[in-house]
Amino acid sequence: MPNPPYADLIRDIPDFPRPGILFRDITPLLGDAEGFAAAVRDLAAPYRNASIDRVVAVEARGYLLGAPVALELGAGLVPVRKKGKLPYEVLRAEYTLEYGEEAVEVHRDALRPGERVLIVDDVLATGGTMAAAAALVERTGAAVAGAAVLIELMALRGRDRLQELPLTASIVY
Repeated sequence: MPNPPYADLIRDIPDFPRPGILFRDITPLLGDAEGFAAAVRDLAAPYRNASIDRVVAVEARGYLLGAPVALELGAGLVPVRKKGKLPYEVLRAEYTLEYGEEAVEVHRDALRPGERVLIVDDVLATGGTMAAAAALVERTGAAVAGAAVLIELMALRGRDRLQELPLTASIVY
């Protein structure tokens, strides 16, 4: 399936944040009202009839997409943040990146057992962050109904790490 027209609004920045990395910059897409609206509709579309109770958005660019997707689906929004940023009792999941280790957290009471959750992020690369977010959701007793990303970087094989997780991507490189 070809990428949608708004994919042309993604800017490639070579050697960022370090040499050899091609960064996919979504800020031009966010600044284009029509493109941004289309991207949000596309992220939400596969889940319109999935009875989603909450959208879990992953820090930081995931928030920019997760909040309007939650509104589109009539669902609440739950932020997943980097370690040490949430003020209340948290659950934490640690994961490995291609260049180190990281941890994400969610408020212990942000999700209820049995709730259906959609996880939203901007990019699926190696799958570490998405897997950690899914683990947090499951630890609360809520159910991961799916995951939606704006961009999937196929060469990094993040989907392989998420075999059990229904995943949709709007743009694939």
